[in-house]
Amino acid sequence: MGCCLSSPPKGQHRPAPGRDHKGYENSDNNHQVLASASDGSGGFCEFSLAELKAATNNFSPEYIVSKSAENAANVVYKGRLQGQNSRRWIAVKKFTKLAWPNAKQFADEASGVSNLRHKRLANLIGYCCDWDERLLVAEYMPNDTLAKHLFHWENQTIEWAMRLRVALYIAEALDYCSSQGRLLYYDLNAYRVLFDENGDPRLSCFGFMKNSRDGKSYSTYHEYTPPDYLKYGRVTPESVIFSFGTVLLDLLSGKHIPLSHAQEENILPLMDSHLEGNFSTEEATVVFQLASKCLQYEPQERPNIKELVTALAALQNRADVPSYEMMGIPKQEETPPTPQRPLSQMGDACLRMDLTAIHQILVMAHYKDDEGNNELSFQEWTQLMRDVLEARKRGDLAFQDKEFRAAIECYSEYVNDGVMVSPTVFARRSLCYLMCDQPDAALRDAMQAQCMQPDWSTAFYLQAVALAKLDMKKDSVDMLNEAASLEEKRLRIG
Repeated sequence: MGCCLSSPPKGQHRPAPGRDHKGYENSDNNHQVLASASDGSGGFCEFSLAELKAATNNFSPEYIVSKSAENAANVVYKGRLQGQNSRRWIAVKKFTKLAWPNAKQFADEASGVSNLRHKRLANLIGYCCDWDERLLVAEYMPNDTLAKHLFHWENQTIEWAMRLRVALYIAEALDYCSSQGRLLYYDLNAYRVLFDENGDPRLSCFGFMKNSRDGKSYSTYHEYTPPDYLKYGRVTPESVIFSFGTVLLDLLSGKHIPLSHAQEENILPLMDSHLEGNFSTEEATVVFQLASKCLQYEPQERPNIKELVTALAALQNRADVPSYEMMGIPKQEETPPTPQRPLSQMGDACLRMDLTAIHQILVMAHYKDDEGNNELSFQEWTQLMRDVLEARKRGDLAFQDKEFRAAIECYSEYVNDGVMVSPTVFARRSLCYLMCDQPDAALRDAMQAQCMQPDWSTAFYLQAVALAKLDMKKDSVDMLNEAASLEEKRLRIG
């Protein structure tokens, strides 16, 4: 799940892009580095075109799961990665040839989206930049789109309580992404809402990537396009709220209806007849009012996403009923995933989520795992370096004394200065965030530690704990297995 900025050791897959994108046009070199990208480890990485061709049967039409209008670069295939540890299903979005001429720009955008990790998202797990090919790889959601269940259903339509859950979960996804600085979602519609193996709705990560390098392409019906986008030619946070309003109308009506209907006073003629009256008129009226507010012509008159989350959360009345039951989806096996390898003391502590034990291990390890530590260079004697090291030392003392909030402040001062880099500092601050119940921040720091040192098991272990805290259990176990594998490799070499 981490995004790595430096080159990995031989035998590992190429990690996610960052500061250096040299050699993107050298397809052969990419294939060589990517020898084991499909091992199912779960890390965000760059795939080769050959791997994705194999996974999708050479992009066979039979593997297409989503295709938009001819003018939209939006063809999505399902595929299956072949690897030593698993046969993982994936979704692959294939852009048109010239949608992203600049490989670095595409890779940077994908890397930014990969930092979003949440149980309400169909998360991005990789990308491909072979020659002029531009592809994204995400978690595969096996139970179709909201559009399929609303507009083209075969067995049963979505019951009312489930529609309310869809509205809330997608609002929560947008709220999380906004909190991470990702305010823009391109062309939000019922085709962007996917259902996972448990029937839970998730928002596709593909919508955070522009359909082209300038983002000037809305692929839904013209009348569903935000008026401010039509006027100014760009997506804004308020445009996203407008599009969310169209999704609310879809949930109410079960079909595309003219947006002018959002101003109707009587909601009953708009309601999906397939619900056969099995809904609360009071709840439907609240949703209708929210949709109307979202669809206001003037952007400043639309509500913000937090207001929508609060309003929709108050409507949930079947929270104890699992989504698969409401969706009529067969129940998945409840056997929890388990690590495939024996775990070290660190691995066992992470599996048990024993933060106190992890803290003791990190204190004992000190900075012995840092690579390229230049504390003894001539720069150390400058006043700037003394100040930087002093901030780190204060952070270390606070960390040892279990004063985790103080440690975060000191380590942040050290990190923000930017003079020196230390994966250990990021690892320690990651644990501090976990101790302060901030798993999102902890995951980002653990990923940054992996960026600096791609083969450091501790960075993977901390990601595993943060992912578990975020209720992403399968991804957490993937990280535990990756960390254990790296530990084994290090022991064999050492």
